[in-house]
Amino acid sequence: MSEETIFSKIIRKEIPADVLYQDDLVTAFRDINPRAPSHILIIPNKLIPTTNDVEAEDELAMGRLFTVAKKLAKEEGIDEDGYRLIVNCNSHGGQEVYHIHMHLLGGRPLGPLLLG
Repeated sequence: MSEETIFSKIIRKEIPADVLYQDDLVTAFRDINPRAPSHILIIPNKLIPTTNDVEAEDELAMGRLFTVAKKLAKEEGIDEDGYRLIVNCNSHGGQEVYHIHMHLLGGRPLGPLLLG
């Protein structure tokens, strides 16, 4: 098992976060350092360090990241104008927390690049 991260504590509600969605597979909460008017992190409840560590048994949770992103984009009012979904992998990909997570960003034109 990989080392626990701050996201594990958010999932268990041991530290405060603005949680917008949680079920048995994923948790979504607002980023504490937003890069856009809407910046939400969507994470699997199972600690999977990077996309390189995703296994076939994780497909349901990985798919749930996308369906929750769609739901939250609609709730945030950014679904019609558009939004960006980003998953970083390892240091060259810009990953900072080694618990796979999807960034949902929107609320303004994002241009060709946002996080880099």
